[in-house]
Amino acid sequence: MTVLISGANRGIGLALSQHYASAGTAVIGTYRQAPAPAEIAIDWQQLDVTQTGSAQDLAKRLAGKPLELLVCNAGVYHDRGESLANGFPAEDWASTFAVNVTGVFVVIQSLLPHLRAGAGKIAIISSGMGSTTRAPGGSYIYRASKAAVVNLGRNLASDLKRDKIAVGVYHPGWVRTDMGGAGADIDTGQSAAGLAKRFSALSLTTTGCFESWDGQAIPF
Repeated sequence: MTVLISGANRGIGLALSQHYASAGTAVIGTYRQAPAPAEIAIDWQQLDVTQTGSAQDLAKRLAGKPLELLVCNAGVYHDRGESLANGFPAEDWASTFAVNVTGVFVVIQSLLPHLRAGAGKIAIISSGMGSTTRAPGGSYIYRASKAAVVNLGRNLASDLKRDKIAVGVYHPGWVRTDMGGAGADIDTGQSAAGLAKRFSALSLTTTGCFESWDGQAIPF
């Protein structure tokens, strides 16, 4: 089995990479600027998800390699704590959607031949903050981007079912990372272990799901 994880050099992506590598799974981890330490047995590949050409170049470098699992993990959260009165600048909307939504689509589109060859699955890391049912306000850019990627994942699940490629969307939990902060509920290892179980359970029967790391369904 080969798994490719975007944004694998830190946080949840790194924990997922370590989880799979420790189990003997072949892991391809992507990074935008710098890979993680070399002691982790991962095939590091440079990828800027905001650049279509970068995703296409990655696909060319992986020519002939089937993928059994693609984890779209790369993401940003620029608008934490901003004020409705004077925050949320247009450039932050553009840069966030470029990573959290467009970047997910571009990577999936570029790697589809590899997923078809491997009868693969696609796991998209979103957030419970992307639920439109749960709408407590604030973090408008991040919430909107994560809601959009839930919608993207569910539509891809519909279209890719004919290719026998299941697509799931997942909330990793509130995790102690640079993004989640020191006061979060769980550590990256707990999140990664739970997510890996959800990815394993993903099938054409459950394709289009939106679930938490611990298996709880999240309202759309």
